[in-house]
Amino acid sequence: MTGLKRFILYGGIISLAYILSLFKYVKIPLVNQEYADITLPFFPYWALITFGSYSLASIGFGLFTFKDCPEAYNELLSEITQAKDELRARGVDVD
Repeated sequence: MTGLKRFILYGGIISLAYILSLFKYVKIPLVNQEYADITLPFFPYWALITFGSYSLASIGFGLFTFKDCPEAYNELLSEITQAKDELRARGVDVD
């Protein structure tokens, strides 16, 4: 099963369970109905904020642990030099 199919399957199951419990077709076990009535409408906002926080933390951690790549730097500089030489050969001023 591909990742997209798995995402659609799990997302559909969770969405269906949320909608059924929001409109009181299904009772949530081990949760007081009064508490569920108060908290269920705010679940999508909580999920969105949690996803955003996770995304920002993941990006921040990735930037914090980013490894320098000296060989990629040297390769990029050589490609820039090569491109400048090709442009100069065609009569373009690049400096």
